[in-house]
Amino acid sequence: MASGALHATYGFTAGRKMAGPPLHTCEIQQPRAILSRVHMLFHAIATSALLYYRISNLLHGSVPFVSWTFITISEMIFAFIWALAQAFRWRPVVRTVVQENLPRDDKLPGVDVFICTADPTKEPVVEVMNTVLSAMALDYPADKLAVYLSDDGGAAVTLYAIKEACEFAKSWIPFCRKYEIKTRCPEAYFSSLGDAERLLWSKEFKAEEENIKVKYQFFKRNVEKAAEVEASVRSDRPPYVEVIYDTKNNGGVEDKSKMPLLVYVSRERRPSRPHRFKAGALNSLLRVSGIMSNAPYVLVLDCDMYCNDPSSAKQAMCFHLDPNISSSLSYIQYPQIFYNVSKNDIYDGQARAAYKTKYQGMDGINGTVCAGTGYYLKKKALYGRPNHEDEFLDDPEKNFGLSSKFITSLEALNGKNVVNGSENLSDATLEEANNLASCTFEENTKWGKEIGYSYECLLESTFTGYLLHCKGWKSVYLYPKRPCFLGCTTIDMKDALVQLMKWASGLVQVGFSRFSPLTYGVSRMSLLQSMCYGYFAFTHFFSIACLLYGIVPQLCFLFGIPLYPKVTDLWFAAFATVFVSSLAQHLYEVLSSGGSIRTCWNEQRIWMIKSVTACLFGCLDVLMKWIGIAKASFRLTNKAIDQEKLEKYEKGKFDFQGAKMFMVPLSLLVLLNLGCFIGGVKGLISGRNIEEMFGQGALSLYILVLSVPILEGLVPKMSK
Repeated sequence: MASGALHATYGFTAGRKMAGPPLHTCEIQQPRAILSRVHMLFHAIATSALLYYRISNLLHGSVPFVSWTFITISEMIFAFIWALAQAFRWRPVVRTVVQENLPRDDKLPGVDVFICTADPTKEPVVEVMNTVLSAMALDYPADKLAVYLSDDGGAAVTLYAIKEACEFAKSWIPFCRKYEIKTRCPEAYFSSLGDAERLLWSKEFKAEEENIKVKYQFFKRNVEKAAEVEASVRSDRPPYVEVIYDTKNNGGVEDKSKMPLLVYVSRERRPSRPHRFKAGALNSLLRVSGIMSNAPYVLVLDCDMYCNDPSSAKQAMCFHLDPNISSSLSYIQYPQIFYNVSKNDIYDGQARAAYKTKYQGMDGINGTVCAGTGYYLKKKALYGRPNHEDEFLDDPEKNFGLSSKFITSLEALNGKNVVNGSENLSDATLEEANNLASCTFEENTKWGKEIGYSYECLLESTFTGYLLHCKGWKSVYLYPKRPCFLGCTTIDMKDALVQLMKWASGLVQVGFSRFSPLTYGVSRMSLLQSMCYGYFAFTHFFSIACLLYGIVPQLCFLFGIPLYPKVTDLWFAAFATVFVSSLAQHLYEVLSSGGSIRTCWNEQRIWMIKSVTACLFGCLDVLMKWIGIAKASFRLTNKAIDQEKLEKYEKGKFDFQGAKMFMVPLSLLVLLNLGCFIGGVKGLISGRNIEEMFGQGALSLYILVLSVPILEGLVPKMSK
């Protein structure tokens, strides 16, 4: 497989594809791919030898049956998940874009931006409005851009705040365009993140900037005061759609001062009706936007993930407008980058393994997973298969619901280019928008089943992206030098584990459903791609393997029961090779992606902690749902920043406050390991065979060193 750039072209003449200048390049990471394949072979041989030793001794040797059975099961789980993970390493690619070769602004297609918020007490309103402002300020023609805010809390303060944000945007957007500001989130711009853009400017700029800063502080203060007075969520409410800014107001305004369409949507919510969480909100936005702006593409953003590079839309169009791939291209996924990750990053908030390794690997085999935010999606992909996007329009009312306006918009979307405009924003359109946002509209339709975002899983975007790949759609992963989107990661153990437990529960549920990647997926996509999705679905079973590995060897070490070959035995080399090989591979991937040895150590430690806590509880959550003890619920991650927690995080100290549920298995395992290690060492001193017990002693010591932060967290509690 030769290394090189695979160039794409864009151009249309009378409906025919024409060769043109390249819009993007794709290059295989050849050294990384070769090294990974060599390592796969080497590690697979060592793992096979290890399993052969285990199983043959278990079946034919005189070994303790119960302990050897448990340890064999755990090692088989490790081997199974490792095998699935190799698909990520088969063909990693890196992409770049050539924006200069895009068509003129008046030839670009429309883009709708969807931003979802649910609770102003957990998602600070000022932060949400900063995301809205950054989206409104994208470097894209204002008449081709529309921003929709879905307020699933129906909070009065959110409606008030978006109106205030719109007023501030009338000053903020022209300022950004005039001086070509890249950091177009005002909170970020006026912080240390925007320092580089405020250097070497004229006195005129300084004066104008100071004026903008005063206006922003006034806006921020008003919104924060309103949030202190009223920030409650209404769980029983009618639908409400309001146009906050209509593009007809751009008439006679110079281009730099023009603003995009801005719409507030609060869909209907009734306690007796299914809510469908974020998937329901996104499907409502699809319908409402269809009769208002009807852009063919949509950018989906979390409310705390602001636009950090205004050119992200044009970068995405370098792929969507390429006639060689556009017919089967569903979405362009950007990485989630976080501005508040500390240098030490003790909770692995940057998710390096995902965004710098796994996503690039999936990109080389027809497309990466959908991360839920920071992606540009072709709307037609949600309505059918490649080249069969209109298959549900044969019986539109049965499939899409009773709305002639929305069905007309779908026909237009499939027939000709439709640009954003305000001519459709009549009172009748707003009335119909409220109907489309009602909780009864989807009854007896295919919304959430075969159309739109799927309701089968609480991880709506990830699961919907998986279904798109099963239907034959492809996706692209773009990791530009300047992060296109920046968000806020969790800074304490509780929020990090709650978030992971939600993901684990949803993914494990998919793994055991009729949509399992290893049955449903493997028959509809490539083997390698189904292996990647299989990894995401089953990787949380590391929790079972880690739990067994955290109990069985330690107890056997305490009582002098050997589980590994003598250190002088040739078979011991297989175990040592697998252990060292795994660490070496991890270290190589960390260093080659810009990390350090400290990064590698932190990832090892937090992986162990998460495996026996959040992943374990995620698996138990699926079990409880299956037997009917628990029901599906959406756990909203708290995005409000606590100053005390922030100080601990920046100092590299673990904060276990509020994580009592997760701390129970973790604390028990750490204390068990400590007690067994001390008892086992005493046994070695008193005359046990060191050669037989060396493997267990080394393993116990390694886990003990990884557990130091947990022990440090337990000491103050014990002293109290």
